[in-house]
Amino acid sequence: MAQETVGPAAGYGTRASEPAAVPAPVPASAQQVPADVPPVEYPDPPRSMSVAECKKKLEAGAAVYIKSRFTVCTGLKVTTIWLRSGNNPVGTSSFVLLVRGTARENDRTIRYDYDVTDFTRINTTETSGLKIKLEGKLERTWPSAARAAQGGNLPVTRTFDQLQLMPSAHFTHTVRYAPGQGTGSGAADVVFGVYRPIVTSTLPPGWTGDNPAVGKLPMLAPRWDAGKYLSNPTGGGNPANKGGASFSYLATLVYSTKATAPERGVAAHIKTAYTRPQATYPPNGDKRIPGQKASDPLHRLFLDTQRRKDNRARALSNCRRYYGTGYSENNTKDCDEFPFATTYEGCAQAEYDPYSEKKNFSVRPVIKKQNSDAGLLLAQFYKKNRIIDGMDDGFLVKITS
Repeated sequence: MAQETVGPAAGYGTRASEPAAVPAPVPASAQQVPADVPPVEYPDPPRSMSVAECKKKLEAGAAVYIKSRFTVCTGLKVTTIWLRSGNNPVGTSSFVLLVRGTARENDRTIRYDYDVTDFTRINTTETSGLKIKLEGKLERTWPSAARAAQGGNLPVTRTFDQLQLMPSAHFTHTVRYAPGQGTGSGAADVVFGVYRPIVTSTLPPGWTGDNPAVGKLPMLAPRWDAGKYLSNPTGGGNPANKGGASFSYLATLVYSTKATAPERGVAAHIKTAYTRPQATYPPNGDKRIPGQKASDPLHRLFLDTQRRKDNRARALSNCRRYYGTGYSENNTKDCDEFPFATTYEGCAQAEYDPYSEKKNFSVRPVIKKQNSDAGLLLAQFYKKNRIIDGMDDGFLVKITS
């Protein structure tokens, strides 16, 4: 499983030792926004990927490429060593299987596109009889009673030569869970799953070696939800379409410290909290603020309104204590807190979780407009990335300059 996987699937199988490949972060302030759109607008996450893009990213060495929570890809080069009697190699053949997973906006269907490319043959082979089977399997779901509607043209079996002669060796598999089958995780009616693309090669008679040879590709864990506080809560009037689908991994909120970034004051605060935590208030020599790495993410807090209020109250009391009662400078500045008050890791965490580090947060006065704009971007990030409340989801924060 990808290192960034969240939810029940995070404990399924073996975690990758290296982070997945992701695109370079682009802060919201760097986006080109049309004139009729409010100036503070978090960018929409990508929901499509070409075969060429998937291939390019995987050729760089990654097992999985995460373009967003809604479009990911994986791949595998399958090589057959052709052996005659006495296990003597006489030739090789190979192909590449690329699998892209995508979820459209406000749609409960996840589509998997399988593309077979890069066919090669060297010396003696019998690829006309080498059978290639492609299939996608849901290895596990939570809850287990949930039932999927599946479509597309998988599983499929073709010979190596048949695939090579096709104008485009392209196949699809779709998976959809109707709302009402999920758990109460984050009050979001969530179905979590583990999906595995599988390729099986079967040698023709007279050849020796692993037969059949089975390859299982890594793939981001899918998720279906219908939270009332997320986008598409009613399905546009059709309850069967409410909610959406995504891949269950840690999304990344990107803020910028550039002079033109509307959120720059908050970004500068977070950067200090991450790079020089001992220079922040309240003082704590063991301060290690979460949200920087997959093993220690932030978690959205939405349902417990009292805890959010407590987070904010603790932030305000610490601003008054360490910056004085006039910290607002005639109401031109706000008390900014990090981690955000809308996370379980906010300023009141130690009051709710006795095992957590006390004073493991930072407060700082920030220009009011910059703090407000950063809050708008955060709210949009939550909604556009379908971040659910609680420990079955999470996100990271990255600061660019």
